[in-house]
Amino acid sequence: MSVTVYGVAPKSKAARARIHTGDILHTINGHPINDVLDYRFYMLEPTLVLTLTTVKGKSRRCTVRKGESEELGLEFETYLMDRQRGCTNHCIFCFIDQLPSGMRESLYFKDDDARLSFLFGNYITLTNLKDADIDRIIAMHISPINVSVHTTDPALRCRMMGNRFAGDSLRHLYRLSENGIRLNCQLVLCPGWNDGEALRRTLRDLTALPSVQSICCVPLGMTRYREGLTPLTPFDAASAAAVLDIIEPVGEHCLRERGDRLVYPADEFFVLANRPIPPYSYYGEFYQIENGVGMLASLRQEFFDALAEYPAGQGGCSCSIATGTAAYPFLCTLTAEAKKMFPQLDCRVYEIKNDFFGHSITVAGLLTGGDIGRQLAGKPLGSRLLLSENMLRQEGDRFLDDLTPQELSEALGVPVRVLPNTGGALVAALRGDE
Repeated sequence: MSVTVYGVAPKSKAARARIHTGDILHTINGHPINDVLDYRFYMLEPTLVLTLTTVKGKSRRCTVRKGESEELGLEFETYLMDRQRGCTNHCIFCFIDQLPSGMRESLYFKDDDARLSFLFGNYITLTNLKDADIDRIIAMHISPINVSVHTTDPALRCRMMGNRFAGDSLRHLYRLSENGIRLNCQLVLCPGWNDGEALRRTLRDLTALPSVQSICCVPLGMTRYREGLTPLTPFDAASAAAVLDIIEPVGEHCLRERGDRLVYPADEFFVLANRPIPPYSYYGEFYQIENGVGMLASLRQEFFDALAEYPAGQGGCSCSIATGTAAYPFLCTLTAEAKKMFPQLDCRVYEIKNDFFGHSITVAGLLTGGDIGRQLAGKPLGSRLLLSENMLRQEGDRFLDDLTPQELSEALGVPVRVLPNTGGALVAALRGDE
């Protein structure tokens, strides 16, 4: 497979080598170029020999010399340079299967692409990879890879993922580990399925692999749109506590033996079990913070570090914060501490229930603009409403229901300020800094 050049950056090495839009790139230093990983990996050499077919159909070979980290300057139609790989599984807990109709089309695409795991931290299941794909990952030493494991029981993995090859694909996991590819493993836990003894087995198997650098356990999310899907039970206080009681001894053992806790519960488990969020030091390198593991501990540490930098008795504004059910008590505690420092602070924290997906969904990142607007209508909001960037898509412009922050602001009659998910940003906003 070859790739067509979509554009050439002006004054780049590629432009100076007279490579043009429409040329077809075949190889770099003799290596076929099929996608972004091939291109990025083989482009690093300081001397590049490229074979191409020009837009006029002539074969061409050119040599480019550049700095080791210098870009070549070629642009392609898509970032991956070919189509994105979708998921072939039918997981019993799949959140996308629980979405209502009528949402934006991109939300319904099930990604399962190993290249995106390396480039952007997406999680993959390994079920659509061939031995040749694993060979390439090992040869390029693409590391770390984020893997949705769920269970190491092959038969159970097949049932949970609705894929008869899901058990066999675990061999890819072990082969990656044997070849030193660092692995961040995710377990989406479902009560009565892969918790209890199944969880103990999975943790034994994964903690025995030397290249596993983290294991996170997250609870399944259940929306109110589960018609026709496998009956499942959400976690409650007792079942969440049972998961913590399994994880904690394993983590303590790994801490003693390997100097790293290795296995971590998502923040939701502590909230559901009514147990305190561990200290910042508990989470080590925070390898899976984007998965909701240590997010609250990190926010708390950053918050108090930032708070200590301001003089007491000065500052404060009139504002409000909207958040999900899970983080509501936590944010109430933080704002109470801020009021001790900033005497002019008048901040109300509002708990937004997720009417759109169902009240069992409690995280702020799955709130919609519509729910926020309806539940805050007529409430005293102060001079601004503060929201976390987690509520918006990556571009920062829309909630899950396609409402924009500006539209929410107009509906509520108050400016909406979207904050980075850091403690320092929260402290600055509560103090009234612009």
